[in-house]
Amino acid sequence: MDNLKPLSDFFLAIEKDFRISTTHIAIYAALLQYRIGKGFINPIQVFRYEVTSLAKVSSAYTYLKCIHELSEYGYIKYEPSLKKTQGSKIYFIDA
Repeated sequence: MDNLKPLSDFFLAIEKDFRISTTHIAIYAALLQYRIGKGFINPIQVFRYEVTSLAKVSSAYTYLKCIHELSEYGYIKYEPSLKKTQGSKIYFIDA
């Protein structure tokens, strides 16, 4: 059950963080699922459409807003890609 530890740690960390919404949680969980599918690598390299479909988020603006906030709040480190053929890098920060 080591695969659930990062999600468990995230829920413990956000317990008293009023800034985190259900959309942040959905995106973080989708990122973790994507990471598991890639062999638990850190960082993962993803395209927005891969995460939004997993998280059931339809708006690019909402996705980018939440990704930037998760990065700003210290839950992940986000490095956007400026190339259409290369996904953005997402680093998971250990608590």
